[in-house]
Amino acid sequence: MPSSKRQKLISLTKVKKAGRKHKESLVETIHECLDKYSHVYALSLENMRTSLLKDLRQKFAEDRFVMGKQNVMALALGRSPEEETKENLHQVTQHLNGTTALFFSSRPQTEITSFFDKYQESDFAKGGVEATEDYEIQAGPLPFQHTMVEPLRKLGLPVMLKNGTVMCEKDHTVCKKGVVLTPEQAQVLKLLGEKQAIFKPELKCVWHDGTYAAFE
Repeated sequence: MPSSKRQKLISLTKVKKAGRKHKESLVETIHECLDKYSHVYALSLENMRTSLLKDLRQKFAEDRFVMGKQNVMALALGRSPEEETKENLHQVTQHLNGTTALFFSSRPQTEITSFFDKYQESDFAKGGVEATEDYEIQAGPLPFQHTMVEPLRKLGLPVMLKNGTVMCEKDHTVCKKGVVLTPEQAQVLKLLGEKQAIFKPELKCVWHDGTYAAFE
């Protein structure tokens, strides 16, 4: 691993208020990880859920995921050849957009890329994302307690209570593939156990021993 460039004083006044101590801690953590681990990856975490990220942290207990204000992470790495703490690190900062983490590891790169090529988990979709499938409810009994009739009606379902059983009065389309889900539709899908979100982290780039490479 190449030695660090000369020590630089990183000015945090360029970053909007978010707690100076937190910013300094984030910068320090990134610098410590750069010294400890041989590889740093920019990892996209779209559709991230806390529970799924926790599972990833457990799978890579010896490695480190770092998330925070992207402009602070960019400052820690260095946004230009003049600012970077190690050679070519500044090129990683161009990938710090959306929901992106820095992932530090000393495992062989082939092991990391192979894992993330295959890894994905399904989860419940949230309002504001496109439905991945059509979903319809047929007229008839639904697996809910009688106390759910009014909440289900507020979510747009045509339900009634018959002999203590929650019934869907007619066939009902909850969502259509490719159409953006409303919060109400997303809640109905969750109540019915229908998962339409995919959590698949994507490796954007890797830095190792002064060399940077972007993934296609």
